[in-house]
Amino acid sequence: MKSVALPLIALIAFTGYTVSVMLQAEQSLIDFGISLMSRPDTAQVVIDLYLLATLAGIWMYTDARKRGQPAWSVVPYLLITAIFVSIGPLLYLVARGFQSRKKSDAATQQV
Repeated sequence: MKSVALPLIALIAFTGYTVSVMLQAEQSLIDFGISLMSRPDTAQVVIDLYLLATLAGIWMYTDARKRGQPAWSVVPYLLITAIFVSIGPLLYLVARGFQSRKKSDAATQQV
């Protein structure tokens, strides 16, 4: 459970904050993105975030393949990452932690 605690707390907190902000927003997510990309200073931040999101996506794909999971298993996380950046990798870490825990519990029961 230790390996899941920190990403789970971050996932819950950040997702809650994201939902709160989106409910209060006066413009759509697309309009917001367009306005961010219209200025060089905010565009730099957006580009930086999506470079990190791309690296996280590569890591999720590579990690899933190393764990013997099919490539399509990361598609939902990649889609969430494409829209909400941090939430996709956090969700992947939480799911990965619970999957690891189930496997170790199953291995313990077989012994």
